[in-house]
Amino acid sequence: MRLKFHCQNRIGILRDIVAHFADYGVNVAHGEVGGDHGNTIYLHLPQLLNAQLASLKPTLETIPGVFGVKRVNLMPSERRHLELDALLSSLSEPVMSIDMDGRVVAANRAAGQMLGVRVDEVPGLSLDRYLPDHDLPELIRRNNARVNGLRLKLKGATYLADIAPLHREQHDDVASLAGAVVTLHRADRIGERIYQVQRQELRGFEAIFQSSPRLATLIREARRMAPLDAPLLIEGETGTGKELLARACHLASHRGQAPFMALNCAGLPESMAETELFGYASGAFEGARPEGKLGLLELTAGGTIFLDEVGEMSPRLQVKLLRFLQDGGFRRVGSDEETYLDVRVICATQQDLPALCGQGLFRQDLYHRLNVLSVQVPPLRDCLDGIDDLAAHFLDRAARQIGCPLPGLSPAAQALLSSYHWPGNVRQLENVLFQAVSLCEGGTILPAHLRLPEVGQSPGLAGVDLKGSLSEIMGDVEKRVLAALYPKHPSSRQLGRRLGVSHTTIANKLKRHGIGDEAE
Repeated sequence: MRLKFHCQNRIGILRDIVAHFADYGVNVAHGEVGGDHGNTIYLHLPQLLNAQLASLKPTLETIPGVFGVKRVNLMPSERRHLELDALLSSLSEPVMSIDMDGRVVAANRAAGQMLGVRVDEVPGLSLDRYLPDHDLPELIRRNNARVNGLRLKLKGATYLADIAPLHREQHDDVASLAGAVVTLHRADRIGERIYQVQRQELRGFEAIFQSSPRLATLIREARRMAPLDAPLLIEGETGTGKELLARACHLASHRGQAPFMALNCAGLPESMAETELFGYASGAFEGARPEGKLGLLELTAGGTIFLDEVGEMSPRLQVKLLRFLQDGGFRRVGSDEETYLDVRVICATQQDLPALCGQGLFRQDLYHRLNVLSVQVPPLRDCLDGIDDLAAHFLDRAARQIGCPLPGLSPAAQALLSSYHWPGNVRQLENVLFQAVSLCEGGTILPAHLRLPEVGQSPGLAGVDLKGSLSEIMGDVEKRVLAALYPKHPSSRQLGRRLGVSHTTIANKLKRHGIGDEAE
């Protein structure tokens, strides 16, 4: 039987309570003091009978400072123990508490399954027999602080260990190490967890705007290549959405539930790019983390790695990537251990890789390995036939993010969007429209709201569709000229004077091409 005494915190009250049980010949097996001010006493009396409690209770309640006595199901320590057991059992990761001799004090069910024993057989086991290459007590003494991501091999599997030291306070208020709590994470599942956090941000082919026929053709090609395991090379200018396309291909493949990781090879020093991609072993270089580091390839096990600006990769990394593509193996920096993984590689570049190969700046054999499947993302200036729908989409998104009413595009602003050369492509269009929505105080976006720098003008016939007859090509050129000039001369009379033709001719042409007020 377990009893709870609500009482005053005074010297000798426990002795006064226990004395009555001694008089009855009832042994007190265990006692605990609780409450914020020590005003609760719990006693465990295994031999106490109900009849004895009924006769003793009135006497116990007459003890000075005792305000009430009642039965409870559990002692506080028993409740904490059961709750801790339930909590540990619910964890899928192995969790162990070890002492400073490296022996397991307590563990959860997952730890027992990992070690191949029953959970009640785990306490007392020495980790030395499972981890001959690591002295965990010495590591705990040396660091005397939390260690995250220590790489361990245990029972044939690779784990990352988080080690939290336990301290006990001595009588002189000096804390000493009592052991540590060790939590193990399967290295090949870390990437999955990161991916599940990120996955809500991933978007498939449905999120890629296909208002232009050229973009629709691109998506059809990419959909056919997405389920294949061969490397995919995505070529296109900056801002065309190459990474968005890579993510869509990943989601549409059988690897869609596995991790997707991205690395931009441009602007990273060779050493940093190498450790980011391949990771490093413990003590690989001065300043390295003592536990080492997992590279993106290992975090992507079973999934897809996206290497952006692969043309910027150093010769050394090109060799390591080529070898990984050939046999799936690599070595972490500072390690002799060979690691083999199943990862699909998708690369992107805005450079002319064959030209780089000719200059000796990119390996010819690596290019052929990467170029098994390839798609070319067209620049925005070649897809202007769909810019109206794309602009409406970005305006809606910007208005939702800013929290303002959806503005409309004035005919002059719409004509300006259709005539601009867009050196930054879709990314520039989205940014320009976001800024325009933030600048627009009325309900209509005007040309003044569109901050379009006159840089990187498109050359000659860039963007002009040369398919069809001469009259069709000239009609396209005429439309572009009118669309480019209309924002600065927003009436048929002004534009007629500018071009040296009658305003009636200009009005008819504007109406035919759907430009400005005359088109309405």
